[in-house]
This record gives sequence, C-alpha cells and structure tokens, in this order.
Amino acid sequence: MARIKPQALLQQSKKKKAPARISATTIILFSLIVLMVLFFVFSTYRHFSQRTVDQDTVKQIGRKVLPDLKNTDVPRYAIIQTSKGSIAVELFKEGSPEIVDEFIELCQNGHFKGMQFNRVIKHYVIQAGDVHGAAEEWTSGGKNQLDRSVKHEAFMLGTSKRKHENRGFELYITTAPIPDLNEKINVFGRVVKGEDVVQEIEEVDTDDHYVPKSAIGIKDVTLEHKI
Repeated sequence: MARIKPQALLQQSKKKKAPARISATTIILFSLIVLMVLFFVFSTYRHFSQRTVDQDTVKQIGRKVLPDLKNTDVPRYAIIQTSKGSIAVELFKEGSPEIVDEFIELCQNGHFKGMQFNRVIKHYVIQAGDVHGAAEEWTSGGKNQLDRSVKHEAFMLGTSKRKHENRGFELYITTAPIPDLNEKINVFGRVVKGEDVVQEIEEVDTDDHYVPKSAIGIKDVTLEHKI
C-alpha cells in the first residue's frame, strides 16, 4: 500500500476543516425572516401606542368636549311674542339650570301659548300666569315689607319659587330696580330686546287689584341659539 506523503495529508486535513459555504438563497431567506420579525414588532408597538392615544382622547372628550357640546345644544334665548310685541330674553343656564330646563321644556310643549298677563304693577313687575301667584302676596301684603333688601335690576325674568305642579309656571318681568325678591322668585333670565314692549304692558290701565282692564296675552314663546 502506497504511503501518503505528509504534505498531501496536510492538504487533506485543511479541506476537511474548512466550513461549508452558505448559499445565496439561505442568506435571502434569513434576511426576509429578520425583516418580517422586525415588521411584526414595529406593528405591534404602533398598534398599542395608537390604542393608548385613542383611549386618552376619549377620556378628554368625555371630560371636556361633551359638556361643551351639551351646553351649545341648549337655546340661549327665548322670544316671548305678546299681543303688544316681542320680548327677547337671555336665559341664565349656568345660574339656574333646573329652572331653565323646565322653562325650555314647557316652551316646547306650548305651555305659554295664550297665557295672560294677570298682574301689572307699575314701576315694579308684570306677571303672566296664575292670578294667585307671588304678585298676589305683594299687592295684599304691601311691597314696602321688602324695602330694606338688596335691589334687583329692571327687566329681569323670573318665576315663583312655589311648586309649579298646582298652578303652572308663572312668568315675572321686573320693570324697575326693586327690593330683592330672591325669597319669592327664581330669576333665570333678563330682557335684552323689547324693553319698550315691557314698558307698554306696564302702562296699561288696571283695576284696584292690578288686573289689566284689557286682555294682554302671550301668543307663543320660541327658543333661539342667537338673536
């Protein structure tokens, strides 16, 4: 048997130890797998990040935007159309929310159509609604009982603080700065247009009980967001 030379053995040993070559196809497949993994990780991160942002946005909408939208849906003005002309009133939603809500609902149900001004007290107040409202007490008990109180402004709109179930919802419009009526009236608005109409109603002839001798009524009340 022929002996292999040392040099040949060395060359054969080097060939056995040399690493096998990696094919181009394997490199491409490996690169695609790495890219897919990276894309999956990025997509997952982006999804959860966007979800967190969306949840924060919903919370902010719930706290801030929705109340604002609700407020903008509430009419800010009421137009009282009387037989003497129209009176525009700004409603105090922030100060008297429950009263304004009740007033708006009654307007939508036509509660004030045909309501009469049953009390007219010159330089004091005009009242539409039940004849046994607060004005009855003022005329029978005397206005001077309240003269030590803080002054109200003229042309303020209010309703009696008594329960409305039995008598309906009366309307009072002051015609001059008068003694404070907070114990009797919930003020929920003020006249912004039609002061001359209020004064014309105030000047009608009345009997000894401050009841107008000629009928003065409300034709309708409409609600507006702006005037």
